[in-house]
Amino acid sequence: DDFAWNAPQNAVQLFAEFVPSTAKVLDAGAGTGLVGEILAGLGFRDIVAMDLSMGMLDEAKSKNVYHSFYQMTLGDKLDYETGEFDAVISVGVFTRGHAPSSSFDELIRITKSGGHIVFSLRTDVYQDGEFKEKQDALDSAGAWKLAKVTEPFQPLPKGEPEVYHQIWSYQVI
Repeated sequence: DDFAWNAPQNAVQLFAEFVPSTAKVLDAGAGTGLVGEILAGLGFRDIVAMDLSMGMLDEAKSKNVYHSFYQMTLGDKLDYETGEFDAVISVGVFTRGHAPSSSFDELIRITKSGGHIVFSLRTDVYQDGEFKEKQDALDSAGAWKLAKVTEPFQPLPKGEPEVYHQIWSYQVI
């Protein structure tokens, strides 16, 4: 598929550099379950799907790679325990009109100290300031530290060649 959305593969590749397959993982904004499928293919078994859309979660269920499903909204307080997850992955979620940068506070809270939060972000959205400022503020506050960020890449090279994303990995302090 020439229009294939390649951000999930790129995100999981970076995620697997830092997160063991035994980790309890939250797929935040799981959508149809593409990320979960790729994680499962690498041996991840303890994967939880969260999305604001019940329809998306129903689609994700059909992939048979998640053990739990939660309808929640990024940006709101999440109904999870503090430190409940070893790691969080979120692909195609942080963008204009979707999840706000304030979502990071809750993702940090529900991720164990030493765990990783990996997400994709459009380069233009990052440069606009809201995300850059929030990411830097959380770093300065000692909430997380940057582990790695990819070079910009085209997640939809044929469909939207002008759009570039980066994958970010932060370690929770």
